[in-house]
Amino acid sequence: MSNDATRYPNLEQQVVFITGGGSGIGAALTRAFHLQGAKVAFVDIDDAASQALAESLKAETGRMPHYRRCDIRDVEALQAAIAEVGRELGPIHTLVNNAANDDRHRWDEVDVAYWDERMALNLRPMFFAAQAAAHQMIKIGGGSIINFGSISVQMAISDLSAYMTAKAAACGLTRSLARDLGKHNIRVNTLVPGSIMTERQLEKWIGPEEEASIQARQSLKMRLVPEHVAPLALFLASQESQAISGQEIAVDGGWG
Repeated sequence: MSNDATRYPNLEQQVVFITGGGSGIGAALTRAFHLQGAKVAFVDIDDAASQALAESLKAETGRMPHYRRCDIRDVEALQAAIAEVGRELGPIHTLVNNAANDDRHRWDEVDVAYWDERMALNLRPMFFAAQAAAHQMIKIGGGSIINFGSISVQMAISDLSAYMTAKAAACGLTRSLARDLGKHNIRVNTLVPGSIMTERQLEKWIGPEEEASIQARQSLKMRLVPEHVAPLALFLASQESQAISGQEIAVDGGWG
């Protein structure tokens, strides 16, 4: 985080739990919250990237974020990790449901097993992480849940039928949980990244031609990177967003 980045004093010492926090957008989230002084815990399946991130932040700040390897398709393990964080760091105030996988798939080649696995990765963990974290938030009088959507839903990108279904459902989950949890002063919102140039996207899906096409369609002619997404997550976790819930907010450069 640069020296002129917005500071949120109410995030200091706040417990933040991030899924998929070891690389890509997730790593930018982990770093941004950590530099705000929050007590950050994150889960991921990429041990090498996650350990490297944790060590880098420790070298930079003298503090180590809490990392635990967890396959979020295992609901029991995910909820156990959330419970562990509550015991070791204190009740969770902010949950960031970031982890997902956007591997392409042809509609006519999807079978039941693949469909169920995509939902188990891209949708089911959002609900069960929220279920576990919300109980901790209730005890401290409120909190913030940030679910991640995808610009692919608005743009109707091909070869993503299962992924887009899960991401569209995330918006419905946000609306429902915002209503159910509002009485406990828990805010629930959907953050919708646009086409973010992560290492994964550039390696697998986006070459120079694709990037030029994306920027031509964006209102803002700029390359979007993970560090553009993190500030909105910070805002939605902070008390400055205390009256915002049930919303879908995009960071897409005006693409959607």
